[in-house]
Amino acid sequence: QVHLVESGGGSVQAGGSLRLTCVASGNILSTYCMAWFRQAPGNEREGVAVVEGDSTTRYADSVKGRFTISRDNAKDSLYLQMNSLKPEDTALYYCAAVSTCYLQLQRHYYDFWGQGTQVTVSS
Repeated sequence: QVHLVESGGGSVQAGGSLRLTCVASGNILSTYCMAWFRQAPGNEREGVAVVEGDSTTRYADSVKGRFTISRDNAKDSLYLQMNSLKPEDTALYYCAAVSTCYLQLQRHYYDFWGQGTQVTVSS
């Protein structure tokens, strides 16, 4: 069983930056696909970015050029560097993982989820 724990959320002003971290435990392999999702109140959970084991990445259009996903397999860790934050980035951010990687941003592809970390961006 894979266990994911996110950290790094907080409150920032528009234009600011945050770095989220997800630490995985329990038989997670470097070949797993790992992703960040977010969910704002009243909205569906949406995919933000995903990274394969070989570091191939994919981003949602809304965050391209502002967010960067990366992983450190030696530390079983996933990161999301968020720059130029906007109020519409406010959401609960989740880390997710799946053993068979299709580099997808739809939630139903993912088997393992963290509890989330809150990001709030004020204008």
